[in-house]
Amino acid sequence: MIAHLPMYDVPANRAAHRRLWQAVQDHLSDAPDLTPPSENLMVDWLNPELYLSQTCGLPYRAALHGKVQLIGTPDNQISNCPPGYYCSVLLARKGATPNLAANDFTLAYNEPLSQSGWAAPQSIGLTGAKRLQTGGHAASARAVLQGQADLASVDALTWHFLTRDWDKASGLEICATTPATPTLPYITALGENAAALRVALRQAILSIGPKDRETLQIFDLIEISAETYLQFPLPPAP
Repeated sequence: MIAHLPMYDVPANRAAHRRLWQAVQDHLSDAPDLTPPSENLMVDWLNPELYLSQTCGLPYRAALHGKVQLIGTPDNQISNCPPGYYCSVLLARKGATPNLAANDFTLAYNEPLSQSGWAAPQSIGLTGAKRLQTGGHAASARAVLQGQADLASVDALTWHFLTRDWDKASGLEICATTPATPTLPYITALGENAAALRVALRQAILSIGPKDRETLQIFDLIEISAETYLQFPLPPAP
C-alpha cells in the first residue's frame, strides 16, 4: 500500500507528520505505515494501491478526477481565505517589485501542473515575458532572491513555512495575492473506503494537540466537492 504526506514535508514538519499518521493508525487498525513517495507522484496517485496521499487542485482536475476519491480538504486557516481554501503570494526582491502591468518580467514557477505556482498567476494575467521552471516553490523563492527571476508565485502555506524556517525570507516581499481556491485535497484509490479514511483523518488532526497542529498549520478536515475543484479552468501550458 502507498501512504504518504508529500506536500509541505519540510524537515521541521516531519516529526509532527509522523505523529499525525500514528494518530490515523490509532483510529484505523489496517492503516499501513508511511511510505516514501516515488520520484513521480502522479504514478503514486494513480496506483490502485494508493491508501492515502495529498495532491494539488490542478493535477486533480487535469488528470485525477474520476480515477481517485477525495477524502477531504485540510483547513490551514489561511488569512483572508474561507476554511479549506488557500491562495498564492507573488514574491519579489524587497524594493525591486517589477512592473506587473507591463508583464515585462521573468516569472519563476515550480511546475506546469501546479495550481499555486502556475495556474494562480495565470488567473490574474501574470504570465511573465520569460519563465523559469524551478522544480519547487522554495527553489522559485531562491531564484528571485538570487536575481535569476523577478517574480515567483508561491502558495501562502509554503510562504508561511519559508518565513518560519528560512533566514533569507526577509529579503523577499509580497507584491500581489491571487484569489482563493480550494486547498490541496487528500485522496485515495477508487477501491478504498474514503468515508472511513475521512473520519479517521479528521479525528487524527483534532487529536494530535495544538502544538503539532500549529507546526503543520492543519486545524481541521472539511469536505469540498469535486465539482467545486472542477469549476476552476485549466490554465494554458507554459
